[in-house]
Amino acid sequence: MTDGRHALAEERSLALHKLVAERLRADPGLLDRARDRVRSWLRDGSVARPLAEEWEEVLSHPVEAVAAVLSDAGQRARALRQTSPFAGVIDPRTRWAVWRSAAQRPGFQ
Repeated sequence: MTDGRHALAEERSLALHKLVAERLRADPGLLDRARDRVRSWLRDGSVARPLAEEWEEVLSHPVEAVAAVLSDAGQRARALRQTSPFAGVIDPRTRWAVWRSAAQRPGFQ
């Protein structure tokens, strides 16, 4: 992937997870669903154990702290977002709208 395409993918992921953070604040029950998914990852090994354990640690915190990680542009949060226990929180239509919006930002056209 070229640097521009990689940057666009990261921009899209961050935008989507900022939206997930908003929804998490509105519906803290989403945190329980994410915790269940991570427990499943740990049981079945479908996600690398160190990554699943890191998500488990993040999700052990209150909603606002989790939302802060989801919205963080830093390296650790970028790595975590590559495998997110919040998959499915954003419906496909909204997800595509976010993708299109990110692609239209200056520097990505």
